[in-house]
Amino acid sequence: MKSTKAASRYAKAILELAIEQNVLDQVAGDMNYIVEVNGETKDFQVLLSSPVINPDRKLAIFNELFGQFEKLSMMFIDLITRNRREYMLVEIAQSFSAQLKTYRGIVPITLISAVQLDNATKEKIFDKVRVSVTGVLEINEIIDPSLIGGFIIRMDDKQIDASISSQLSNLKQRLTR
Repeated sequence: MKSTKAASRYAKAILELAIEQNVLDQVAGDMNYIVEVNGETKDFQVLLSSPVINPDRKLAIFNELFGQFEKLSMMFIDLITRNRREYMLVEIAQSFSAQLKTYRGIVPITLISAVQLDNATKEKIFDKVRVSVTGVLEINEIIDPSLIGGFIIRMDDKQIDASISSQLSNLKQRLTR
């Protein structure tokens, strides 16, 4: 939990600096690339978390990997590495992306359904969601046959569960009391 709060603070700081210096899109691309590299190779994760590799060596590797990054991004990576916080780099990058979406008024939602929904049904669902949301919806659709039918919408820390499996589970709990 402590690392999450710190990562959020670091992300907020670099977001504010990127806005101030008018390099937001470049820094956003850099942060997305860090998350991408982390997902593609286990070696990068080991490098970030290794206490054996000294900060200067890590910085040399980061300069090799991220040499094309915006100057602000490289200065930021340098700062957190010298302060021995490089293990939080991916978490900071993910937090940056989430905060950037908030800054731009983008609201990510996930629609989980048992089968692929037709466009008319999806539009009805999204119209209901738009009423309670300010901003542009960024929609991620997932198919999960275990729902049996219906759908689940996740947005931030909220969830609307209109799935058959959930209704059956609730009915089972009421009947077995």
